[in-house]
Amino acid sequence: MTSEAPPAAPSARVADPFTTLRPRLFGIAYRMLGVRADAEDVLQDAWLRWSRTDPATLQSAEAWLVTVVTRLSIDRLRALKAEREAYVGWWLPEPLVEPLDERTPESAAELAGELSVAFLYVLERLGPEERAAFLLRQVFDYDYPDIAAQLGKSEAACRQMVHRASDRVQQARTRFEVPQGVHHQLLTRFIAAAHSGERKAIEALLSQDAMLIGDGGGKVQSFPHPLVGAFRIANLYWAQWRRMADQVVYRPVLLNGEPGLLRYLHGRLESAQAIVTDGERIVAIYAIRNPDKLTGIPLTLD
Repeated sequence: MTSEAPPAAPSARVADPFTTLRPRLFGIAYRMLGVRADAEDVLQDAWLRWSRTDPATLQSAEAWLVTVVTRLSIDRLRALKAEREAYVGWWLPEPLVEPLDERTPESAAELAGELSVAFLYVLERLGPEERAAFLLRQVFDYDYPDIAAQLGKSEAACRQMVHRASDRVQQARTRFEVPQGVHHQLLTRFIAAAHSGERKAIEALLSQDAMLIGDGGGKVQSFPHPLVGAFRIANLYWAQWRRMADQVVYRPVLLNGEPGLLRYLHGRLESAQAIVTDGERIVAIYAIRNPDKLTGIPLTLD
């Protein structure tokens, strides 16, 4: 009598394409929507469709999954349009936060490519299909025939959308190529200056035309307009220190793949701050204060 062969060990089985591609699929959905929960909902919907599909009938599992996730993200972004338009104040994406020294291979894959808060803030100027075409081409490096198939558009239309989106993104942002070590060193100096209570020390680390944009979402107080100028921004951080002194604590983190800050007041998380630098001074600060966007971050100090 012969016994049946035991089932293959998990490591020997062929990897499920959805699992293998999940970091890329999440990257597409998050860059489209800017909110982790919305991106996860898109991936859940895509997985349900995948589970009802026979992979043997597909010419390319990756093409099929990217198409589904992209189109689901476009539909959800359209549904969110009215909500975003009625949003109180400036809308910034929900931050993806990691400890500086604890990046995993999975998170590194999810965060590969342009993902900064400043970049996603600029993408809000694009329409859903325009945003998708731009991301697929410029961030994920798909060829135009692939993008045309994923969006159900002609190749010429996709080229036009990407060209138009690229112009708008380039006009709306200034990009600096700064080594992460340099970025982190400047951040460390900024934390020290903010903790010192020396207004001039804070101001010296800011460019004269530095800008601060705050997102309170109507849930907490925030500036209705961008705060512009080194003196005004330095005065804000100095006034915070003057009122609370040692009750203000800053923690350096990786925020959307770049060095950033978490600020705690009285031991409670108050904001996640994305810092943009030219390598010498801070040129922009994006302060995410809406409590709904901070729930994925430790809310109290250890």
